[in-house]
Amino acid sequence: MPQVGFVPGDGIGPEVTAAARRVLDATGVAFDWIDGQAGEIPARDRDTPLPPETLEMVSRVGLVLKGPMANPIGHGYDSPNIGLRAAAALFANVRVAQSFEGAPTPFPGVDIVVIRELTEDIYNGARQMVGPDAAIAIKFVTRAASERIARFAFEYAIRNGRRRITVTHKAATLKPTDGLFLDTVRDVAKDYPSVECDDHLIDVLAMHLVRQPQQFDILLAPFQYGDILADLCAGIVGGLGLVPGASFGENAAFFEAAHGSAPKYAGLDKVNPTALILSGALLLDHIGEIAAAERVRAATRAVIAEGKATTYDIGGSAGTSAMAAAIAERVGA
Repeated sequence: MPQVGFVPGDGIGPEVTAAARRVLDATGVAFDWIDGQAGEIPARDRDTPLPPETLEMVSRVGLVLKGPMANPIGHGYDSPNIGLRAAAALFANVRVAQSFEGAPTPFPGVDIVVIRELTEDIYNGARQMVGPDAAIAIKFVTRAASERIARFAFEYAIRNGRRRITVTHKAATLKPTDGLFLDTVRDVAKDYPSVECDDHLIDVLAMHLVRQPQQFDILLAPFQYGDILADLCAGIVGGLGLVPGASFGENAAFFEAAHGSAPKYAGLDKVNPTALILSGALLLDHIGEIAAAERVRAATRAVIAEGKATTYDIGGSAGTSAMAAAIAERVGA
C-alpha cells in the first residue's frame, strides 16, 4: 500500500483535493494517506507557511497529492509551492493540456505537454531591492540543470509515445542564459534521434499557439517561460480547471493542478475538480497502476462529454462534489 502525502492547500484546495481523493479511492487501489498542512493556515497560526513536520513528511513519503496554495503578490512570505518542491528536490514540472469533447474551446484536437525546469531561471531566489526605488532579480542557468531537464523531457517523450519536442527560449537577446539552455538541449537531442527537436523564440511560439496549437506536442522551457506557457495552453483547451500537473525529482513526485487557490470560490462547492482528478491519474501512472489511471481518465472524459454533472466553467450547473461523485461512480462501476 503506497503512502501518499495529502496536502489540501488554500482556498478551493481542500475541495478539489477531496474530490480527487474520492475518485482515487473509487479505483480500488489502496492508499495510505498521510495528512499534511501548508499555506495560509499555518502561516496565520504558526507564522510559517511550511511547518517543519510537513517538510519532513513530503521528504520522507515522496509521493504527494497537493492542492493549490496562495502566494502573496508583491509582499509577504515566499511561495510555499516553490518551498515544498525545493524540500523534495523536485526539478521537472509536467502539465498536460488536452481538448475535451463537451468543454468549450475553439481548438479541438489539442494535446500539448509543457515541461519546465524548476530549480533555476528568474525564480531561483537571487533578488533584492537596490534602495527604495529599484530592484533586481538574477536569471540563473547552468548546463547541469539544463541537461537534466532535457533528458527528462526526451525520456518522457519516448515513454509516452510522443515524437516532437519544441524548445522555447529568448536566445536571440538573452544569449548567455537562454543560449546555454538551448545549446544544452540540442546536445542532449543527439542522443535521442527518434524524437524530433526544434525550437521557437518564446514570443513567436505564443503567436503560433493561439493560431494553430494542434501542431505542437511537447514544449520544453525554463521555469518562467514554462509557467506562462502552461497557463496559455490551459486557456486554449478550455481553462485551468482542466489541466493536470505533476512535479518530479529523483526520489519524489508531487501531483498538483495548474490552477491557483481561487479564494473567492472557497467553500462554494463550485469549481471544476477535473485538474486535480487527472493529476491523481498521473499519480496512478507513476506507481504503475496504469489500468486504474486509464479508468479515471475515461470516466472524466465521459462525464464531461455527457454534460449532465459538470461545473459552470464548462457549461454545466453541478458543484465540485457532484461532478466528483459522477466521475467516481463511473470509475467504480
